[in-house]
Amino acid sequence: MLSYSFCENDSRILQYAGALVERGDTVDVIALRMKGTAEYEVLNGVNVYRIQTRVVNEKGRISYLLRIARFFVVATVILTKMHLFKRYSVVHVHSVPDFLVFAALIPRLLGASVILDIHDIFPEFYASKFGLRSDTVLFRLLLLMERASAAFADHVIVANELWRAKLIARSVSKDKCTSIRNYPDTNIFFPRPKPAGKERFLLMYPGSLNRHQGLDIAIRAFSRVVADMPNAEFWIYGEGPEKPSLQALSKSLGLLDRVHIRECLPLREIAAIMATCDLAVVPKRTGSAFGSEAASTKIMEFMSLGVPVIVSRTRIDTFYHDDSMVKFVESENEADLASAMFLLWQSPELCQKLAENGSRYVQENNWARKKIGYLSLVDSLASRSHRGVESESHD
Repeated sequence: MLSYSFCENDSRILQYAGALVERGDTVDVIALRMKGTAEYEVLNGVNVYRIQTRVVNEKGRISYLLRIARFFVVATVILTKMHLFKRYSVVHVHSVPDFLVFAALIPRLLGASVILDIHDIFPEFYASKFGLRSDTVLFRLLLLMERASAAFADHVIVANELWRAKLIARSVSKDKCTSIRNYPDTNIFFPRPKPAGKERFLLMYPGSLNRHQGLDIAIRAFSRVVADMPNAEFWIYGEGPEKPSLQALSKSLGLLDRVHIRECLPLREIAAIMATCDLAVVPKRTGSAFGSEAASTKIMEFMSLGVPVIVSRTRIDTFYHDDSMVKFVESENEADLASAMFLLWQSPELCQKLAENGSRYVQENNWARKKIGYLSLVDSLASRSHRGVESESHD
């Protein structure tokens, strides 16, 4: 697997790799290196090669693309060398960016099947991140790259049904594209007992700190009701370009003792902390197509932990969830979000009802139940690779 991400924080990669290792497959992951992690380690049976460090603080288009370009070049060389030594059956490349799939050129030419896994659709992601209009030349170039990347891959996985429909309409054939959601791993995300004698009421957001996530809106909303919620604190775990401005906002609102912004943690560590909170907040902006259609992994993870969730009313979240499972609020509406925070702070019964309904939903929608589809896809592609090798050997 190849990904421009910190794999120990990426539940999607960990789930795929874990399912393959569990049944006896050998899995190598080439990824980014977080501060304090080794360049190579065996992580739960997965061989992890961390080839480049990254500070998630890119605010300029050039610096963002240059870091990706460097990773692409190094990853291409390393993946090629590893394939010549190990002869992979399947190379699973995770996007963003889409064009990272071309790092698998030599393995594909030598018979490996290639999966392109689109976590976030790159043209809309890039446009949202850097304020790019959809009528610009650069946006059209990103669409062309998406089509070329999808054409190069043997199969395309995308993270939700709305994006699958979009990709089929513009970049890939229906029979070559599968939707696999970011399902929670119930071996990691499961309810824990609340700490005894707990007095604080903890609101929490863990994840990337980009503008479309709407954390500034959540902090301002919290400031509206913090005086009426004397035992409440808002914990934010993550990295991203908005982190300095969020810290400055908390300071300007006099919330440094009530809003705590901390570094991101490995998945198992953050899951244990998430389980201790009382209320989760997912305050995404819907001003862009990306923000409204990007499904939040955090929602079902909190459901698995038995934690109620406040969610901005987006296209994707209303597609998969309803008012019985989450507390919806209007996107970018500080007053509505503040009211929801206060309502759930003073209504343990409503919190319990949302948590119970969310838990029931996740019992039917989790990785343990859904991984068979991914494993079947890998098997079909691996058998195709083996047939190709056998064919070449008989030529």
